[in-house]
Amino acid sequence: MSTESIDTWTRAAGMERAYGYAIKGAQGRVIDGLGSAIVGGRFPPGSLLPKEPELIAEYGVSRTSVRESLKVLAAKGLVEVRQRVGTRVRPRELWNVFDSDILAWYHSEGLDEEIMRDLVELRQILEPSAARLAAGRATAEELGRIERALVAMEEHATDGESYLRHDVEFHMAVYAASGNVLLQRFGHLVVDFLNLSFAIQQRAPLYDATGFASDAESHRVVYAAIARGQADVAAAAMLDLILTGRTALVEALERLTDR
Repeated sequence: MSTESIDTWTRAAGMERAYGYAIKGAQGRVIDGLGSAIVGGRFPPGSLLPKEPELIAEYGVSRTSVRESLKVLAAKGLVEVRQRVGTRVRPRELWNVFDSDILAWYHSEGLDEEIMRDLVELRQILEPSAARLAAGRATAEELGRIERALVAMEEHATDGESYLRHDVEFHMAVYAASGNVLLQRFGHLVVDFLNLSFAIQQRAPLYDATGFASDAESHRVVYAAIARGQADVAAAAMLDLILTGRTALVEALERLTDR
């Protein structure tokens, strides 16, 4: 994800159209509308979407735009298009929840808690392993990338948006240093997760963007362990970091629920 995309997420604390950078124009309206409706349950798994003429009329787009939009939704795992049958919503377990737009639709439909808790649990399993591998495999160049991100975090500890950008880079650098291609691929989901969780915390009452110095220090513990080749220490420090973030996220979700 580009810096521009990250800034789009962090500035859009309301998240009403935070995913607009990815899908625009006539086709984007169809993807956005149907994607939100599917994730939000207005078209539950197993149901058929409206037929092509209805979608053309509803969204004011061409037949080509509708068909291309359905192809995009199919690629995200949301629907299955069958000739002479129609477009059917697939079971939720087959959706590509690692997709940026699907994450954003969960958020826009008020389903943050449902998906975010699952993502936190997945991070608890995978990210300490990435740190453990990085401690044994990181090259000097990769260590430099992690350290540069950390220093930038420390320098921007009172600037929430800048801090987030460098926080994302820190975690991406750790995944890269793991030397595991599949973990690196998962790292790209972390970008969206961190942006989404940050937006949630911004929206919650009592949000305070001045407390990042302590968080940066926790990241430094992870970096130091990786740089020293202390695999177990690196894994434990990363797990502590994620659990702390989980606590902050859960508290933010609870405050939003209580509003």
